[in-house]
Amino acid sequence: MAALGWLTPRRRSATARSVLAGEASAEAARKSSQELEELAPPGAPEEPDFPVLGDDKAAAFFDLDNTVMQGAALFHFGRGLYKRKFFETRDLARFAWQQAWFRLAGIEDPEHMQDARDSALSIVKGHRVSELMSIGEEIYDEYMAERIWPGTRALAQAHLDAGQKVWLVTAAPVEIATVIARRLGLTGALGTVAESVDGVYTGKLVGEPLHGPAKAEAVRALASAESLDLARCAAYSDSHNDIPMLSLVGHPYAINPDAKLRKHARDFDWRLRDYRTARKAAKVGIPAAAGVGAVAGGTAAAIALHRRRR
Repeated sequence: MAALGWLTPRRRSATARSVLAGEASAEAARKSSQELEELAPPGAPEEPDFPVLGDDKAAAFFDLDNTVMQGAALFHFGRGLYKRKFFETRDLARFAWQQAWFRLAGIEDPEHMQDARDSALSIVKGHRVSELMSIGEEIYDEYMAERIWPGTRALAQAHLDAGQKVWLVTAAPVEIATVIARRLGLTGALGTVAESVDGVYTGKLVGEPLHGPAKAEAVRALASAESLDLARCAAYSDSHNDIPMLSLVGHPYAINPDAKLRKHARDFDWRLRDYRTARKAAKVGIPAAAGVGAVAGGTAAAIALHRRRR
């Protein structure tokens, strides 16, 4: 304390107390840091990089509606067809109501779903597949391009950059899904298959809509055809209806999840991403792949694969 000799006793006392307080604070901070290091689990692993660069046994499967795109692709497609006089105003109102009811209620009532399917199929009956594909390109630019979620698009691009294939898996017609996949630079799409004879829609489906458990069957069939390891694959969806598909892969993601999927994802430590409010709550967890599916989806998946390869 010799250096403090020129100070008055009162000032010397105050300065000494300040020095003592500073030293004590520094010592407490050092001890606190040491204690935190001791409490941390030794060798705690960091989250590994994902997707894995060059893993050709892995792929990514993305739901479309409210996962990749805001809203329902089929509804946007219907708007485009209405603009082109494919059907009357009363048909548009009925079609829109059926789609809105299903999205809001979240209940798969067989009779209601059958009515919705019949409405959509009646619109395209008698039209050529090539005509709908060409119109789909125009409708994508008019109504869909600006509704792609940038965050989800970045996730898909990460898989592509890692050298992996990326597929859309959706209940929307496979023709619409294929247009969207191509415009986004993705590998391809699995979707509901409408029957056509000599290139003209008959107004019937091949198999069942690619919805719920049927999506898991489609992914399983595609993985087998592409020699993929599902435990190394990723799947992305917003809906609890897609839990069977998400449970099938080693890397499930809940994107903009509904309440039921959010709860399920938290219970099983699945990763969460919510781009609706800019929230990004990530949870790490790789559950064992579970074989969940429905035989009814097998036919639709097989037909979609066959059409893709022709």
